[in-house]
Amino acid sequence: MRNNTPTLYLDRTPHRNYSHHGFSLGLMFRFLFALVLLNVLLSFGALWPTVIPVPDTRLSPDFVFLLAFLTLWVAWQGRPSGRFISVLSGVFALMMLGHYANVAMPNLLGRPINLYWDVPQLPRFVWVTAQGLPWWLSVAAILGVVLSACLLHVGLRWAFKMLFGGLVPIAKRKVWYLVLLVPFVFSVASHQGVQVRDPVLVMLFSDYMSKPIAPAYWAEAQKLADILIPSRAARLLPSATVVDDALAMPVGKALAALRGRDVSLMYLETYGAILYDQPQARVATSGSFHALEKAIESSGRHVVSAFFTSPTFGGASDLAHLSVLSGIDLKDSRKHDVLLTTDRPTLSNVFKREGYQVFGLYHSVAWEWPERAFYDFDVYLSGPDLGYSGPAFGFWKVPDQFAAARVEQMYPRTADAPPRFMVFPTISSHFPFHQVPPYQADWKRVLGPNPFNKEEAKRAQAEPVNWNNMRPDYFRAINYVNTWLAGYFAQPEPRERVYVMVGDHQPTGSVVREEAPWDVPVYVVSSDLELLERFKLQGFSEGLTPTRRESLGGLHQLTGLMLKIFAEVVPPPADYSTKDE
Repeated sequence: MRNNTPTLYLDRTPHRNYSHHGFSLGLMFRFLFALVLLNVLLSFGALWPTVIPVPDTRLSPDFVFLLAFLTLWVAWQGRPSGRFISVLSGVFALMMLGHYANVAMPNLLGRPINLYWDVPQLPRFVWVTAQGLPWWLSVAAILGVVLSACLLHVGLRWAFKMLFGGLVPIAKRKVWYLVLLVPFVFSVASHQGVQVRDPVLVMLFSDYMSKPIAPAYWAEAQKLADILIPSRAARLLPSATVVDDALAMPVGKALAALRGRDVSLMYLETYGAILYDQPQARVATSGSFHALEKAIESSGRHVVSAFFTSPTFGGASDLAHLSVLSGIDLKDSRKHDVLLTTDRPTLSNVFKREGYQVFGLYHSVAWEWPERAFYDFDVYLSGPDLGYSGPAFGFWKVPDQFAAARVEQMYPRTADAPPRFMVFPTISSHFPFHQVPPYQADWKRVLGPNPFNKEEAKRAQAEPVNWNNMRPDYFRAINYVNTWLAGYFAQPEPRERVYVMVGDHQPTGSVVREEAPWDVPVYVVSSDLELLERFKLQGFSEGLTPTRRESLGGLHQLTGLMLKIFAEVVPPPADYSTKDE
């Protein structure tokens, strides 16, 4: 009698290809080689600060998930068809491309890839690049890309055939699922840590698992939905802000208390409350803070200070920068990404309407920055625009001191120039706090071809990153910025300016070393005692050390406070019993 019971796929596999355990030695080696190769193709990193890929020995969470899926597929359907393998190879190539963009593009762009802003730039990038090449080289480049894609596809097909050759005899064995269990659990934990931005989970598994691409794809999909679906964007952003209120005032009223003075909004990189809260930090930086305060007083100015709470910790400075400019709490980074795609007004628009010329001094940026269109600067200056020819320090090359001096040289504030509002993020105290530039006391020399003593410059450039103990280098970087700021305030000015200096966030956990609040100091420097008194009525105190340790609110609330103080009407004293937390 004929047996109609379906035969398992394993029973149809020719037994001569395998040992009595289902594996020949050659098959095992091919299977292991395919596992290692495919994992490396989804776990590689990029050599900082370049986009050159480098192998990584860690496990790829994405490959572990894929391997688990393929195991179940083989157990259910048996050996896949050639068409299935071809489609799978194409999908894997796209995963590789996404992983490369995820790990390498931040080195090039200074931020994670953003499909909304970066994809439209690709045709222009290709066209501009092609313009500088002879036609034959452009054709050769195209042919090289096509050939590489074909070879990659062929190589991936071969690798997956070897992988399936090994999976077929073990896909239904319990021991294989036990082998997969540990990396699968690690992959889920690593994926979850990146997805919810949990620094503890990310740190725990970073030694074993590479950067997953799935959360990046999901985040981009969510971001595009937030941007392109009006109802989602409306839920993320407030209908009106304090900036809208200022623009609703009659012309000449919103900034009347400034009396036409220039205003410089300076973001002090990685200036956190740790500088006040931790004894070691206070001891290490007290000398430079004292010198800075003395230089401010000697220049005929005064300084008031207070603490505010940053929307970010350890990085992502843009969230703090735009929170102050927009008056919107951007602790949720999706709000930041959506805001950049709108025409919402910022402080720049208020100053523009009042007759100010708006400058953006971003000397840390050495790449095309399409998002700057949102900021609507009248004059935008990147690092290359400044023409720095001195020695490069750290990953961002151009020292803060040179940038501060160079903008004054390029665009002097003469008597007939319009009042200026300048947005100036500093960079020399940025993570990882190495290659701290020397301070040049001669501010004219800093603008020349040999701005620093050669030996001092060489010593600074030779400083390695101290990954095991970053605190001393962090303190040195803070002292450098305090020192050049002290020298800056000692320079003669053609006309009066008000400085609002905002710490953007606390340093990384490797520096803080303990649980810490997200608070940062804010300083206002001016020779106008009446204006500074208005700040003191809102909770600021005299000097660089705030007497109130409590935060006066989020950095987005600093925006409304400044606009209230800069307006014509004298603001009433702040009532902290009802302060919005």
